[in-house]
Amino acid sequence: MFGFLSQGIFAATGLSVWVQSETCLAGKNAPMRLVVISIGRLKQGPERELAERYRGRFDDIGRKLGFRGLEIHEIPESRARDPATRMAEEAAAILVAIPDKSALVALDERGDNLDSSAFARHLGRWRDDQVATTVFAIGGADGLSPELRRKAKLAIAFGPATWPHQMVRVMLLEQIYRAATILSGHPYHRA
Repeated sequence: MFGFLSQGIFAATGLSVWVQSETCLAGKNAPMRLVVISIGRLKQGPERELAERYRGRFDDIGRKLGFRGLEIHEIPESRARDPATRMAEEAAAILVAIPDKSALVALDERGDNLDSSAFARHLGRWRDDQVATTVFAIGGADGLSPELRRKAKLAIAFGPATWPHQMVRVMLLEQIYRAATILSGHPYHRA
């Protein structure tokens, strides 16, 4: 389950941001936290249940691997009429939520199609390099702004198909859990 739910308002964009995160204490042996920032909200139902299942599985194994926690920040979709303004407003809200010195990963259909082992290597390397936070940004219906894509250390896609942002979140959480199992040598992943 997600620990607490709080709301913040970003003055620059007028967007409300709902933040779901677990209550966790940062330990000295667990320097890296993972944050998923997603445009749109998962409603109650099978997608939310599946997302929570993979998040819980990651929490069980992630702490043993040097990950401080996994937070999910939900940002409402912009109500602007034109796509460029929507993307700009959503990007501004995402940028405000990204901690300094984070590794930004953009979920983008133009991104790299990484296999699970390569994805795990990225997470493991950033953890070992003591990156404080890795942030995964999932855009809304119009995608992520070019500015956010340029700021990303890595852009990844889940194949050439276009996916709803709710499904991208579930697939991302599964891949994060899978990466943790790969890093730990757990038999979940069968290459």
